[in-house]
Amino acid sequence: MIEKALHGSRKYWIWLAFLGVFILIGFLCYLHQWKIGLGVTGMSRDVSWGFYIANFTFLVGVAAGAVMIVLPYYWHNYKVYGKITVLGEFLAIAAVMMCLLFIFVDLGQPMRAMNVLRYPTPHSVFFFDACVLNGYLLLNLICGWTVLHSYYKGTKYPSWLKPIIYIAILWAPSIHIVTAFIYQGLPGREFWLTAIMAPRFLASAFCAGPAFIIVAALLLKKVANFDPGKQAIDSLAKTVAYAFIANLLMFFFEVFTAFYSNIPGHKAPLKYLFVGLNGHSEWVPFMWAGAIMAAIAIILLVIPKTRKNEATLTIACICVFFACWIDKGIGLLVGGYTPTPFDTITPYVPTLPEIGIVLGVWAVGFFVLTILYKIFLGVYRSKELVVKYNGVLYKK
Repeated sequence: MIEKALHGSRKYWIWLAFLGVFILIGFLCYLHQWKIGLGVTGMSRDVSWGFYIANFTFLVGVAAGAVMIVLPYYWHNYKVYGKITVLGEFLAIAAVMMCLLFIFVDLGQPMRAMNVLRYPTPHSVFFFDACVLNGYLLLNLICGWTVLHSYYKGTKYPSWLKPIIYIAILWAPSIHIVTAFIYQGLPGREFWLTAIMAPRFLASAFCAGPAFIIVAALLLKKVANFDPGKQAIDSLAKTVAYAFIANLLMFFFEVFTAFYSNIPGHKAPLKYLFVGLNGHSEWVPFMWAGAIMAAIAIILLVIPKTRKNEATLTIACICVFFACWIDKGIGLLVGGYTPTPFDTITPYVPTLPEIGIVLGVWAVGFFVLTILYKIFLGVYRSKELVVKYNGVLYKK
C-alpha cells in the first residue's frame, strides 16, 4: 500500500515540497540550538519549559482525542464512523510523533533521551509519560495499518487485532491523564495545582482532536472527492460541542475558585494572562484572541443550523482547535510560571530559532499525516472503483 503515496497530483507534490521547506528551516534552527544550547530559546532559570512543551502538551490531547471516533466504531459498533475511523488513528500517529519530537528538541542533551528507558524510575511521572506515549504510538500503528490493509484486501480485520484495539481505546485517556499529572503534581506552581487539571485536559482533548478530524475530512471531501458521510460529520460535531462546553465550564470553575477565594497565588496567573500584572502584559492579546475564538465556536456549535452547515462548522472547528492550543499550550505554560517562587515575574517570549524549530516539527507532523492520508485515499478509491465496476457487471 505504501506505493500509493508515490503517485499524486501536482498540488500534492507542491504541498509536500512546501512542508519540506519548513522542515529544512526547523532542522537548520535545531542545528543552531545544538551548537549553542538552549540559550538560543526564550527559556531561563525561572521558565524552564517553553514553546516546545506547550505544543507537546496540546498535541498529546490531539492524539488522545482520536479515541472519540475509534471507541464508538469498535466498541459500540457505530458504523457511521466507518469511513473516518482510520483518519483518527492516523492522526494519533502523526500527533504522537510530533510529541516525541518536541520532547527531543527540548532536551539539552538529546542523546540521553533513551536513558528514560535504560534507567527506569517508576517513582517519576516522566517515566510513565514516556511509556504511555510510545505504547500509544505502537498501538495506533498496528491498529490503523492492519485495519486499512484488511480493507485493501477486501477482508475483515483479523480476530487477534480486537484485543489490541480495546487496549488502545483504554490506553488513549491515559496519555493525557499522565501528562496532566506532570503539572498538577507540582506544589510550587499554584496555577497547575488543581485536581481538575486531568478532567480539563481530557475535555479539551475530546474537542480539539475531533475538531481537527472534521476539518481534515471536509478538506479531503473538497480536494480529493472523499465523502466522509454527513451523518458522521454531524455526530462528531455534537461531540466537539459537548466536549468544548465541558472544557469552558471547567475553566470558569477555576476562575471562580481563584477570585472567590481571593488567594493571590491563584489570581495572579489569570490576571497576568488576561489583563497583565505589574506592567507585564506579553500574552494578553494572545489570550483574548483565544477567548474570542472560543466564543465564536460556542455560538456556531450550539445553534443546530450553523453546526450542520459545512462552512460554519469548519470555522467553528478551526476556532476550537486554536482556542484549545492557546489555552492549553502557551497559556498553561506561562501562567504556571507566573509568579515565580520568589514572587517576581520573569517574562517569556519564544525566540526566532525556537519558532523555527516548532514550525519544523509541525511540518514533519503534517508531512507524515499527508502521506498516511494519501495511502488511505488510494486504498479507498481502489476499492470504490472495484465496487462500481462489479456493480455494472452485475446489472448487465
